[in-house]
Amino acid sequence: MDNNNIQEQINDINRKLDIVLEEITAQKEARQSIEDLTADLSLIGKDVFTSTVTELDNAGVEVDGEAVKMLILKLIRNVDTITELFEMMESGKDLIADLSPIVRQIGLDGMHLMYNIEQKGYFDFFRESIKILDNIVTHFSAEDIKLLADNIVTILETIKSLTQPDMLKAINSALIVYKSIDVDNVEEYSLFKAMRAMNSKEMKKGIGFMITFLKNISKATTEQQDLN
Repeated sequence: MDNNNIQEQINDINRKLDIVLEEITAQKEARQSIEDLTADLSLIGKDVFTSTVTELDNAGVEVDGEAVKMLILKLIRNVDTITELFEMMESGKDLIADLSPIVRQIGLDGMHLMYNIEQKGYFDFFRESIKILDNIVTHFSAEDIKLLADNIVTILETIKSLTQPDMLKAINSALIVYKSIDVDNVEEYSLFKAMRAMNSKEMKKGIGFMITFLKNISKATTEQQDLN
């Protein structure tokens, strides 16, 4: 092996040694920095602890060292739980941030809906409806309300019957006929003329309807009394 190759190998070894020495020096400096930082933190922690103890002593607060130690141990044992709690808080913050536009839009939609309701007069309608309710309360007694409650089913059945199409048509026809009669200029009928009119087909049919109607009412009333 010639001298040049040997010298190159020596130079290569020296370069590697320099790198190793630099790494060792860097690690030593880092370790020294950590030791210095630890020493500084220890001094700061000691000062903080001493100041805290002094402040608590001045405030008349007694601290149980054993309880503090147990608290610290519990905190250490529950580091994972505390971490999960902070993660939940962060998730909650993100959720609130995501929901804020939705909540804001819901609020705007609600305000728009209330504005439309007000413009259509719903509030005025309910306001006047309250007056109606007030008039009912002041006009009727508690006994009247009790009677209404006792007979509400019968009343509703009657209303249901009245609102059937055939009943509505009959009522409407009666109203049309009534409106067509000039009550101020009704023709006078003598007894003879009335008897002649009763022989007409229309009057006979009307009398038959009235008699049938009254008979059915009497029958229904009798049956109702028998049930009671």
